[in-house]
Amino acid sequence: MLPGIAIVTDLTVTTLPAAPLHVLEIWSDPAAVAARFQAALGAPLPAMERSLELPAMRLIRFEPTVWLVEGDIAGLADVLDTDGSLTAIGGGVGRVRLAGAGWRSLLMEGGVFDAESSNFSAGCSASTMIDHVNVRLLVESEDACLAYVPLSYAHDMVHFWQVAATTLP
Repeated sequence: MLPGIAIVTDLTVTTLPAAPLHVLEIWSDPAAVAARFQAALGAPLPAMERSLELPAMRLIRFEPTVWLVEGDIAGLADVLDTDGSLTAIGGGVGRVRLAGAGWRSLLMEGGVFDAESSNFSAGCSASTMIDHVNVRLLVESEDACLAYVPLSYAHDMVHFWQVAATTLP
């Protein structure tokens, strides 16, 4: 590298501690489940590719009848009744925060999702492939995104992102 020339990247890749994570699936009568959810928690289930922040939990919708729930799931089994299930997955998923001005460009490295779209804003979620790994994304703010990565690939994904971050303009 020539003297006086350096790559400056305002970007951090941080592995977060484990958190209680569950998959909430609705198998039947989604309208009834949605009504029970609204009555019990005072808010509607998040729409497709959106999230909902509640005091004790965060719900992130990635699929038509599937949400990722982070936090305290107390009461959700009653809301589901026999119309769905809650499955603990926290031991199999790593959480990685990408923060700084370059997080969108970083997600474009090895990815097939348009993370630079202005429609992908705070509260939005997406499921995509990055470097052949299924990654679920949640935009936390204009400057940060949370990535949920299969734990078996998390170390390699973090390394991939750390190396890629050094090459961004």
